[in-house]
Amino acid sequence: MHIREIVLEGFKSYATRTTVGPFDEHFNAITGLNGSGKSNILDSICFVMGITSLSQVRAQALSDFIYKQGTAGVTRASVSIMFDNRNKEQAPDGYKMFDELTVTRIVESNKSKYLLNGKNATQSAIHDLFKSVSLNVNNPRENNE
Repeated sequence: MHIREIVLEGFKSYATRTTVGPFDEHFNAITGLNGSGKSNILDSICFVMGITSLSQVRAQALSDFIYKQGTAGVTRASVSIMFDNRNKEQAPDGYKMFDELTVTRIVESNKSKYLLNGKNATQSAIHDLFKSVSLNVNNPRENNE
């Protein structure tokens, strides 16, 4: 499983819908001028993966994820990550039947919700999905054993 593309809307410095990708399976580089939003792309990945320590992604409250904290007419932040899941040896437990997985996180009115392939999901379900492929954004040294 690897990232195919990221769609950001109202997330941090990305006021309007912005698609980043397609990503290569093996190597990618994020380049740009100072202040152009490179770090926010990495923050968006952690955001979707359900990071609980907001300070790790330069935020103190959920509203910090919304473009200009919601003061510029944007009232929600949304990030969707589309994962290529065709390599079944790397597919998360319980999701081998899908060739693509889309995980979305939305923040609005200081509330957060997750979607998995367009259906409501709990933060715990999202954490479990990533842990099944040895990814834990809240404890990178922990494996899934």
